Amino acid sequence: MSARLPLRLFASHTAVAVVGALVAYLTVRLLAPHLFDQRMGMMSDDMPGMGPATGAQVHAAFRTALDTALLVGTLAGVGAAGVLAAVATRRLLRPLDAVRTATRRIAAGRYDGDVPLPTEPELAALATDVNTLAHALADTEARRTRLLGEVAHEMRTPLTALDGYVEGLIDGVFTASPDTLASLSEELRRLHRLADDLSSLSRAQEQRLDLHLVDTDLTDLARRAAARLTPQFDDAHLTLTVDADPVVPVHADPDRITQVLTNLLGNALLATSAGGTVTVTARGSGSRGEVVVTDTGVGLAGQDIERVFERFYRAPGQPRRSAGSGVGLTIARGIARGHGGDVTASSPGRGQGASFTLVLPLRPPS
Repeated sequence: MSARLPLRLFASHTAVAVVGALVAYLTVRLLAPHLFDQRMGMMSDDMPGMGPATGAQVHAAFRTALDTALLVGTLAGVGAAGVLAAVATRRLLRPLDAVRTATRRIAAGRYDGDVPLPTEPELAALATDVNTLAHALADTEARRTRLLGEVAHEMRTPLTALDGYVEGLIDGVFTASPDTLASLSEELRRLHRLADDLSSLSRAQEQRLDLHLVDTDLTDLARRAAARLTPQFDDAHLTLTVDADPVVPVHADPDRITQVLTNLLGNALLATSAGGTVTVTARGSGSRGEVVVTDTGVGLAGQDIERVFERFYRAPGQPRRSAGSGVGLTIARGIARGHGGDVTASSPGRGQGASFTLVLPLRPPS
């Protein structure tokens, strides 16, 4: 297993210092005696008639030889340390250069090609993070491109209908009767709802929701949402029941949470045939409160449980009796996550009903 980067840096710096000192020592050790002998010989040649050198002369010769040896040894040590430091630096910068190249490529909009993983664990972790970022940006770009196509597809139907009505009015095929104008108004409302939903979706996914958080009761919000939709359930010949704790205190935006609950109840209404049952359960458990909307409707296959939260996704076999834009669950999950909670789905299988659960953190006791 490779050593950690701090240890490797410490070892490399220590090696540079040791090599420099060793080269300097060996140079002085090998060169100083020779220079000293050479200096003493020069003094004897300069003064052939004199006797043995005095102490001052020996001291001067030794100092001169030592200074020269130290100068040469220091230069040799610095040179050797510089070479070793350059090698160590190059080895360290090579993976960093690869990361820099990858980040420039990502900034230019090219997300292909992973950064090779170096042997150092810290640099390998950095390269892994850059690769993860590139993959996430590539996925985001793919989803953005897909969103444009999905929005164009969703807008095509009402625009085609509007174009047909307008051409019919121009050609005299249709008359400007209340029924024709009502059809035009319905298609325009559908486009308006799509625009509003896309705006909410954008804010939810970018965590820019305008939340007005207050202390509220999740049970009360669930009961109010169910009461508001009770006439529609009665018209569809469905049984709507509410089973809730007396109080489930949360700190949330009541309007936004009501929007989530209304969406879950509306989906259950559309997914359940006449004679079926939809049950709303509100409970507080541990540190979280939850509202579960359970229906006896068409259910979900295992591969659809998460996909139903994708934009414009409709599970195979799901009835399309609504003029909705197909992003309601995506927005609902975004709102819940903006509160620190979530919306999840579960189902035993197709034809066996489904449950959607809104989870929010409980309000801490004051």
